[in-house]
Amino acid sequence: MPSKFNVTLEKLIREFSLESIYLPEDPESIQIASSDVNRPGLFITGFYDYFDPDRIQLLGRMETAFLSDLDSATLADRMDRMCAMGVPAVIVTRGLEVFPELIAAAQAHQLPLLRTQEATSSFMAALIAFLNVELAPRITRHGVLVEVYGEGMLIVGDSGVGKSETAIELVKRGHRLIADDAVEIRRVSNKSLVGSSPENIRHFVELRGIGIINARRLFGMGAVKLTEKIDIVINLEHWDPNKTYDRMGIDNEYTDILGNLVPSLTIPVKPGRNLAIILEVAAMNNRQKKMGYNAAKELMQKLGMPTDTSRDIVNELDF
Repeated sequence: MPSKFNVTLEKLIREFSLESIYLPEDPESIQIASSDVNRPGLFITGFYDYFDPDRIQLLGRMETAFLSDLDSATLADRMDRMCAMGVPAVIVTRGLEVFPELIAAAQAHQLPLLRTQEATSSFMAALIAFLNVELAPRITRHGVLVEVYGEGMLIVGDSGVGKSETAIELVKRGHRLIADDAVEIRRVSNKSLVGSSPENIRHFVELRGIGIINARRLFGMGAVKLTEKIDIVINLEHWDPNKTYDRMGIDNEYTDILGNLVPSLTIPVKPGRNLAIILEVAAMNNRQKKMGYNAAKELMQKLGMPTDTSRDIVNELDF
């Protein structure tokens, strides 16, 4: 099962160039665990039910204008109540002036208080996107991740089947390497998976008989990429003469990764097959399917055969 992750306040401050108004301790030791962000409009009006204290709170122009109309005692009470909830941090947007009552409440409850010059809505959207990636459920799996014609292709299979060799040939043909051997997969939304390489092995590739190479230094910066969305899973396996492989592509195969279904193909490997070209075609064909065109169904229609016999097959592949 994927674990829950945290991100430090220090990383958030660096990412968005936030101004520190008050920090109770080293921001490297302050952990953010929720990707949800809140504008406490109802809270500052006096409605305290259903308030989630795990969310970062943003105070924008509307909240500041409302608070400005309150008398000093009421303002101090509302700010004290909010900070007493133990929220991770309060961020004032648009470079607005920070109320002395808010600073006092933050100091009293040891709460980080920050400020940004960005507009509230755009900052909130960027912050949620950042937290969704940093706090996303993730797993690390053995495989290779490459970008082929803009399609993120996760290549899996037994050791020695030719994953890294195929990836190098794809790089030589102008495509880009994201990860070799270990792929860190993050579920950033209900529909999107993003893969990357662990930092300590990034850009390194193991080729049996040669050893370790650095793809970035050998092929240049244009041959590598830090992250890529996973659009298709390719399962390479040694050719089994007793197994029947799909020759039409009518059935839709999917692989379940962290609860998301990703289109997948099983490609048999044997001498004489040019895997790089096959995977290039698989990437282009997957893009065509996403755009609504299926060559197998068109052929069956031309032959007068029924096209409603397709079925969905979900593979686990040890994910």
